[in-house]
Amino acid sequence: MFSIIIPTWNNLPYLKLVIESLSRNSAHTHQIVVHVNDGSDGTLAWVREQGVEHTASPENIGICHAVNLAAARASQDYVVYMNDDMYCCPGWDAALARRIAQMPSDCFLLSGTMIEPVDTGNPCVVVRDFGRDVAQFREAELVAGAPSLVRADWRGATWPPTLVHRDWWNRVGGYSSELSPGMSSDNDFSMKLWDAGCRLFLGVGDSLVYHFQQKSTGKVVKNDGRRQFLNKWGMTQATFDRFYLRRGQPVDGAATVADPQPGWRLRRALLKSKVKRALG
Repeated sequence: MFSIIIPTWNNLPYLKLVIESLSRNSAHTHQIVVHVNDGSDGTLAWVREQGVEHTASPENIGICHAVNLAAARASQDYVVYMNDDMYCCPGWDAALARRIAQMPSDCFLLSGTMIEPVDTGNPCVVVRDFGRDVAQFREAELVAGAPSLVRADWRGATWPPTLVHRDWWNRVGGYSSELSPGMSSDNDFSMKLWDAGCRLFLGVGDSLVYHFQQKSTGKVVKNDGRRQFLNKWGMTQATFDRFYLRRGQPVDGAATVADPQPGWRLRRALLKSKVKRALG
């Protein structure tokens, strides 16, 4: 039903877990395409042995290049981008399929809802600790408790797992390579969709995935994504999140967000962005 793209960088225990969860807990059959960065930990040999469809690079080329290479193999109408350090709870895909059926057009971005063990102040996640690595993961406890963790839908879909129509992925050019290795690339992708006319960014509260948090990004040399976003779009990520996407706000009524009203708060935020951009 979906083309699921998963970039991975020497995280074989986590990759095995996410693929096992897709097999065990999906309501539908999906295409899975993994991009193997480096793969010197045995990942490349494993995906070959298992017959997992994949692309590969001999070194870590970052998230942006990796997801674009994998997405080029997509054969289904909808592309789902998922991190390798996730575990999909039962019915994660059925919940997304229900929302797709309710969409007025194919111009939208959906996100599943992450369950994370550590509270980082993100209003879009459910905080509950079922283990902070594969060795400590309490899978049976998570599966049993997941129905009680369902939350209301929320605005501002941006982070994986994300779902978008393949035509829109191609129309905006996928992920932006100038943001390699990938900090702020998710935010940039949402902005590219907004700039192309998309106004439906919906977090699906009953599509749940467990996220072990930063098992790949924690070991990479990061780009200054926030500065790059500001220079590219003329506003800070915080301004885009608050005034345009309304990230984390409940969906009360229509899921589509309107263009922000040019009130004094938005004007002040844009002015601050302009000054910050000018000062470098």
